[in-house]
Amino acid sequence: MEDGTGGLAGPGPPPPAFLQPAPGGGPGVLTAGWRVFSRRGRTASLCRGLRTGPRRQQDLAEAVAAKEAGNQSATDLSPLILQRNSMRWDGKIYEEIPIAHIKATYNNTHIQVVSFDNRPFARTSCGTEGFQNAKKGTAIAAQTAAMAAAVKARGKGVLHVRVMVKGLGPGRKAAIKGLTMGGLEVISITDNTPVPHNGCRPRKARRM
Repeated sequence: MEDGTGGLAGPGPPPPAFLQPAPGGGPGVLTAGWRVFSRRGRTASLCRGLRTGPRRQQDLAEAVAAKEAGNQSATDLSPLILQRNSMRWDGKIYEEIPIAHIKATYNNTHIQVVSFDNRPFARTSCGTEGFQNAKKGTAIAAQTAAMAAAVKARGKGVLHVRVMVKGLGPGRKAAIKGLTMGGLEVISITDNTPVPHNGCRPRKARRM
């Protein structure tokens, strides 16, 4: 309530409960002042209490306990996550299985089978299998090249492969099918196609 001069008259109503400081400024309570300005420049101060006492410490302890419990649960699940590594294919773990790299471009498809330490076993493409010009960019050409690579790899003792595909050409699926038709067992397929994050400017749209 204002007086005749436009200032604050009297203490006025007490501040809300959440703004009242602890009695006597007890331990663990920080107080910060709020100022309410009148039209003539006279001020009145209010105080609020910031809880940093035992209740706050208890909340922090509960948060730390919950975080440790989450870490413990992740540790308990780690054998399930790494269960793949305990499997064997012809006595080899997953990391020692040969890799079949498939590069599928719009005009050709390249297949290369290498060991886990990058020793080459077989390398073919649609061009090396006799396809020319536009026929190199077809699915049947990719399947034929993959079958040829699989036959060469089997001749060197390769039975299982991990497939890594790169590119968006028409021979992506056909090449994987050709590997299985050539006698290789595919145990995993990984897509390593690079995705630009608004990198180079694309080519202009083709006029049809």
